[in-house]
Amino acid sequence: MIDKSTLSFLTKLKKNNSKVWFEENRTSYEIAKKNVESFIEGLLFGTSRFEPGLKNLEARKCLFRINRDIRFAKDKSPYKSNFGASLNFKGKNDPGPGYYIHIEPGKSFLAGGIYMPDAPLLHAIRQEIDYDLKGFNSILANKKFKQIFGGLSMGDKLQRPPKGYDISNPALEHLKNKHFIVSHPISDTELQSKTLLKKTIADMETMKPFTDFLKRAIE
Repeated sequence: MIDKSTLSFLTKLKKNNSKVWFEENRTSYEIAKKNVESFIEGLLFGTSRFEPGLKNLEARKCLFRINRDIRFAKDKSPYKSNFGASLNFKGKNDPGPGYYIHIEPGKSFLAGGIYMPDAPLLHAIRQEIDYDLKGFNSILANKKFKQIFGGLSMGDKLQRPPKGYDISNPALEHLKNKHFIVSHPISDTELQSKTLLKKTIADMETMKPFTDFLKRAIE
């Protein structure tokens, strides 16, 4: 589970987002980070049953740095107020489909798929959906999948058909997507539950046919 102290640290960090405060509370940060890494280790071990490629990953290589890149940002706050981890076969820098866990008080979620793929990957995914629309729709229509994730994230879509596709294409609404993501929120209560690890692993297994489809598309 995620400790109450971890959420408390993130809440305080959001209110006191400065290098001075962070250094004064570095010990609390290290404890919170270790808590999150321990949870990720549990995910990697548990999911290796159906995603063996994740088995040899190290939790620390899945966890994103808490430091923000502020070079081109209007918000100059030096730190993120969350812990985020990408569980992909090659670690957090893998551009392909995978799983993502976001831990932030009141805004936590589990997600999977591929976020903002580059042009060649996006083209390959659109081709696969166009080729096997029935298979893609069957994944999204699965009763358990729909119950947990609802459907594809609807944000950031093209207004018109992508190049090479006709307006009458039955897969058009899927093809307009710039990323292919499914997710569901995790409440603070759920984060601190003893069933968190077991439930998250089960939800990732339910998501697997979706990520498998995307992997197949770009191979």
